[in-house]
Amino acid sequence: MKASITNNVSLFRKEKGITQEAFAEGIGVSRQTVIAIEKGNYIPSLLLGLKIAQFFNKRMEEVFTYHEK
Repeated sequence: MKASITNNVSLFRKEKGITQEAFAEGIGVSRQTVIAIEKGNYIPSLLLGLKIAQFFNKRMEEVFTYHEK
């Protein structure tokens, strides 16, 4: 069984009207990390995922979705 995780990071970031650079600074990572997360090429650690959810004032499940195939 294959699993994947999708995210709404780009959507929430754009809703807040902030750049990738500002978001990266707000959560303590590089802009390249933000790009990789938004493209789905990098799944953040639990700690970073929680920081992202907290940054957007959202629940983790609103930001990240787990799919089984």
